[in-house]
Amino acid sequence: MTVPALYACTLAHTRPAPVRHAFRYRTYLWLVDLDALPSPRWPMRVLADFRARDHAGDPARSIRDGLDGFLAEHGIRTGGGQTLMLTHARVLGHVFNPLTVYWCFAASGDLRCVVAEVHNTYGGRHRYLLHTGADGRAETAKEFFVSPFYPVDGVYRMSLPVPGEELALTIRLHRGDGPPFVATLRGVRRPATKSGLLRMFLRHPCAPLVGAVRIRVQGVGLYLRGMRPHPRPARRDPSGAVSKGRVRS
Repeated sequence: MTVPALYACTLAHTRPAPVRHAFRYRTYLWLVDLDALPSPRWPMRVLADFRARDHAGDPARSIRDGLDGFLAEHGIRTGGGQTLMLTHARVLGHVFNPLTVYWCFAASGDLRCVVAEVHNTYGGRHRYLLHTGADGRAETAKEFFVSPFYPVDGVYRMSLPVPGEELALTIRLHRGDGPPFVATLRGVRRPATKSGLLRMFLRHPCAPLVGAVRIRVQGVGLYLRGMRPHPRPARRDPSGAVSKGRVRS
């Protein structure tokens, strides 16, 4: 797969209960190879900077080294195979990634595992280690506090196929017998050229910051409609805890 690439995306959330609420907005994301991260020259670097401290793991190590160490702790070795990362880059000094996805390939080219790295607005980070099926699906117990309006319970059912010309990710949180909370990310591949990046930035200025603000605005709206936050659990190690997702047939 040719990387880096940009994806022009639409993110949508649907919360069915206890207050029905849905929203969507447009943004853009990078798909990059951890062994060949883009490093634009100044001044373009202010629009695309990739730093280890913006992700789970030891900020003194590279993103690739940190992820490989995490995988090794759980008995997974890729033998130097390609690892793709879908993420926001740091833009104008700011970044926030509610979800970063890593597709980890063995040297043979076979997909070894998927890692879903979740960040919340309180500075916490958590990695879910997933063994997906051929369709990119897996499920795992929720073990990390994300939305203040949901406790840490339930099961995530994720569909995280490797991106191609199109991007189609879905995460469903199932709690009890009610309808699930659903988040979808749909995108179309664009070339990661200087002109392509400038177009994305002009359409979505400082996208990571805008996304973080939108999350908080949606939270305020839910609070005004009567929803109340759950107590936040003690903060976990920012290096990222793990839960092992199983393939969902």
